[in-house]
Amino acid sequence: MSAEVLLALEELEKEKGIDKEVIISAIEAALNASYGKSETETNTRVEFNRETGEIKVYAQKEVVEVVENDTAELSLEEAREIDPEFEIGDLAEFEITPKNFGRLAAQKATQIIIQKLREEERTRVYDQFRAKEKDVVTGTIQRIEIRDTKEGKKERIIHVDLGQIEGILLPAEQVETEQYRVYDRIKAYVLEVKDKGFKSKEPCVMISRSHPNLVKRLFELEVPEIHDGTVEIMNIAREPDSRTKISVYSKDENVEPVGACVGQKGMRVQVIVDELRGERIDIIKWSPYADDLIASS
Repeated sequence: MSAEVLLALEELEKEKGIDKEVIISAIEAALNASYGKSETETNTRVEFNRETGEIKVYAQKEVVEVVENDTAELSLEEAREIDPEFEIGDLAEFEITPKNFGRLAAQKATQIIIQKLREEERTRVYDQFRAKEKDVVTGTIQRIEIRDTKEGKKERIIHVDLGQIEGILLPAEQVETEQYRVYDRIKAYVLEVKDKGFKSKEPCVMISRSHPNLVKRLFELEVPEIHDGTVEIMNIAREPDSRTKISVYSKDENVEPVGACVGQKGMRVQVIVDELRGERIDIIKWSPYADDLIASS
């Protein structure tokens, strides 16, 4: 068992990047806590041999002249049978590994390894989606939770499967007139990634369908000139489900910014309109002069 545990730890270190020493220290701490409390009244120390994988239990007793408590004390004569160098007041340590300890150690080691793997996976997923904050993600509606508010009204919370993590679409971030159905695929704007879930210990992603930046990010995905920085969205205002107005500016005089956003026969903007369930989008050419902007509107 010991060799197998050591091999498993080495594989985890290579494949998952989990420090072997971190897991070994956790195994030792767990075994020290569980064995010391449940198996013996004597102070004990559990040691995991980093070279062989062997796990041993050592009793710890104070060396005294007269033994009054044999569970915590050891006579000088007995201590010097272990090591001639012991003196009164020293802490003597000697092996007391029980025959059935391997099974207990294996169970505890397995629990710790599984726990560390879960923690590592949570951290990996959290870090991966943290990089997607303020971006757009695509997912499938997994379930719709209906709950009562303090005012006695009904509200819905949309749970979206984003692959390795759950997206939460709260009522305030929904578009009131949009219909959400289980198994529908939707795009949403990532507001925040939380290390603990809405109702669980798993990370979750707080998403929005009503945020103005959802429209902005959709244009960046659909319009190459915006993605590469040639055309820039200068201002954006949105009334979800009603209309969005954006002003755009081109850094290249040969690129007409409104035309780039609209696309040939309106195909680019139509993709975004469809994603927003028919929301009207007005695109105007940006100007530093307020009168020009008002006239364009």
